[in-house]
Amino acid sequence: MSASGAGLRVAVVGATGAVGSVMLRLLRSRGFPASEIVPFASARSVGRELDGGLVVQPLDEQTIEGFDVALFSAGATRSREWAQRFVDAGAVVVDNSSAFRMVDDVPLVVSEVNPEALDSHSGIVANPNCTTMVAMLPLKALHDEFSLLSMVATSYQAAGGAGQSGIDELAAQVAPLASDPTQLCEDGAAAAAKVSHTVHHATLAFNVVPLLGALGDDGHTDEERKLRDESRKILAIPDLAVSPLCVRVPVMVGHGVAVRATFAREVDLDRALDALTAFPNIVLDDVPTPLEYAGRDEVAVGRVRLDLGDPRTLNFFVVGDNLLKGAALNTVQLAELLLERGLLGSAGSAQRVSAA
Repeated sequence: MSASGAGLRVAVVGATGAVGSVMLRLLRSRGFPASEIVPFASARSVGRELDGGLVVQPLDEQTIEGFDVALFSAGATRSREWAQRFVDAGAVVVDNSSAFRMVDDVPLVVSEVNPEALDSHSGIVANPNCTTMVAMLPLKALHDEFSLLSMVATSYQAAGGAGQSGIDELAAQVAPLASDPTQLCEDGAAAAAKVSHTVHHATLAFNVVPLLGALGDDGHTDEERKLRDESRKILAIPDLAVSPLCVRVPVMVGHGVAVRATFAREVDLDRALDALTAFPNIVLDDVPTPLEYAGRDEVAVGRVRLDLGDPRTLNFFVVGDNLLKGAALNTVQLAELLLERGLLGSAGSAQRVSAA
């Protein structure tokens, strides 16, 4: 890391949540050159001491002054309320919510895919949805080789995508249902009714739920529309045709996506595998599973095969930890890239003033 970044003050907003706590850990373990890291959270957490002796601060006009970068994972409402205030106080904000992803002048960035988009920021940078994030790395590698036209993407999203409450709800359902395997086989409706659900749309333990997010008038959920809209923006393919389906599965952490990608050029399988192998932070795995990649930084791609009916189409399965690469890791990577590109600290402030 560049020595020019020494002395940066870093704010982490939403520091006590599942993603925010991972951000704090990554800032330390990756050696981000911060003179001070200040955690912010909701009023009920103010004063709480976190690992490393950090004490949670309240959000107010005085406490947000003097930061170089602010990493947000506190939900869209909190981001809309406080992100611009941090910017006005001199910070660059990297936001992990849906608040700014589709705003035209806010870059939506995956660190390995479109880092150059950071150069056009006006104070706020957006982190993509965790499911979109996982798919972007292999799709970018293949797009550069064969020119992507369309994709059918079916997600298998972990309970942890709904936060700690999603994990807790799944965990609470497992034992009551596991106690009677015969009922699971012979009267599934009765088994499902033994437990309650409020986070997921149906009982998730020993089940899959093909509804994730809020339904729109077109029959698609907001999660599915994110997969389409964010893919178009990140890959800079505004007319990319996307057929999405988002499914919740009984996995604690780690999203999977089955992708059928169609390209302008005929796909050569060896070239495709070479492109995937060479792409940063992709590993090839014959049978990638979310469980085995929970806690790992890499995105794993497997079941790579030519389509049975279309020589321009490739099928594959990709998995990644939704709390790491899907959220906290990419956020910290974007802060690192902002620093490397001279977009943080005094140099970054001067560049933003010049651009204005």
